[in-house]
Amino acid sequence: MTQVDLQQARNYVCQHGTLWERALFALHFDDGPLSTLHNALRAYKNADNGYGNGLEPDLKCPDSNPLPVEFLLTVLSFNDIPPGDLLTGVGDWILAQMKDDGSLRNPPTLFDYPHAPWWVDMGGQQEPDSIVGNLMKFNACPPQLAERTKTWVQANRTIDDIRGTDWLFMNYHANDYFFNVQDFPELKAHRQATIDNIVRCAKVAPESQYGAIFSFARMPDHVVTKALPADLVDKALDLLASFQQPEGHWKDEHGLTQWYPYSTITNLLTLRRFNRLHH
Repeated sequence: MTQVDLQQARNYVCQHGTLWERALFALHFDDGPLSTLHNALRAYKNADNGYGNGLEPDLKCPDSNPLPVEFLLTVLSFNDIPPGDLLTGVGDWILAQMKDDGSLRNPPTLFDYPHAPWWVDMGGQQEPDSIVGNLMKFNACPPQLAERTKTWVQANRTIDDIRGTDWLFMNYHANDYFFNVQDFPELKAHRQATIDNIVRCAKVAPESQYGAIFSFARMPDHVVTKALPADLVDKALDLLASFQQPEGHWKDEHGLTQWYPYSTITNLLTLRRFNRLHH
């Protein structure tokens, strides 16, 4: 079994990670205080209760926009982080960005700052489902936002749409919404379609995407983990441990260096959750 070098990982995150990433590593692996992580993340929040300032590293716009809100919620959810006051007012801010059709507007300044080119074609993050699903998880979703998002999801995140998602990672939209909402027509069928599609995508995913399996199969007893072939889970965990680079980090599936510190933390956490972190 591949031995993971935790000290090398620590060195990499300390040298290359942002303050919040260093605080997150410390929280998980060095008994660091939650307050330090909260303080670091709070620095990305704007006076309007939205988030910006490059929290999600592919959009550096300082003005509040939906993508860093979505990323913050993903970080809190995957890492089992109590949000404290980080989500105060966030649901109302999202509601204020909602267009008549339920999609989300982005500020006109979004591309005045460094950004990944793929966000230009998408116009920023306009889809509300993951954001609202995770706000529900943390009991931070205003009722009106929940209802308007439900209407958007019924029109845009159908079972056929779920089944048509071929990129493993992108299943997060359906996963984050349907496993956190409690009131939705044919909810059980939507949840099952989400599980089935994650399993389908995982079975054909290239090895570079194996880390994404565990963004859904977060624990050994998780419903997605149980739905996956056991030999695939074991293979993915073995390979995940072997993917640590000589400098101590893990790459993300696209080889984007700005994501390496966070990928390192999430992969280490996955290995620990599955009792594979031997160092």
